[in-house]
Amino acid sequence: MPPLPGQDGPTAELLQGGDLRLTTRRSEQTFPDGNRIWMVELHRGDRLLARWKAASGIAQRQDADRLWSPGNAAPLPAGRYSLGRPEPWGEDLWFDLQPRFETSRSALGIHRCYPGTGCICFPSRTDIDALAAWVRAANLQTLAVLN
Repeated sequence: MPPLPGQDGPTAELLQGGDLRLTTRRSEQTFPDGNRIWMVELHRGDRLLARWKAASGIAQRQDADRLWSPGNAAPLPAGRYSLGRPEPWGEDLWFDLQPRFETSRSALGIHRCYPGTGCICFPSRTDIDALAAWVRAANLQTLAVLN
């Protein structure tokens, strides 16, 4: 399968043409150690521009309460989030996520780590840098966690 056109970041051509949508969803695939793979995807309409592998929650906590139990290593709750711009976080990046729904979960974000313990965790520096370039260039401000 050929690489997706926006996998490594935005181009002037890809930045033209309408609204972009950033989503993440839990897949049935797993990393070699058993942690579930989450797909972070960037779409324009029905066109998939980029897809990055991430983790959220640890393997043993995928079915734990995601909405009301902070600190339980469960995946990010489904719903819409306000997405902050990437900012330095030690040697890496942090994107703040603010839920647009009721939850007792807090301090949620996207960052580079593995495995995930409740945030969206990118194992790959190249992938999180590509996402950061998209967020900055396209002024992405929303993430939808689909499942």
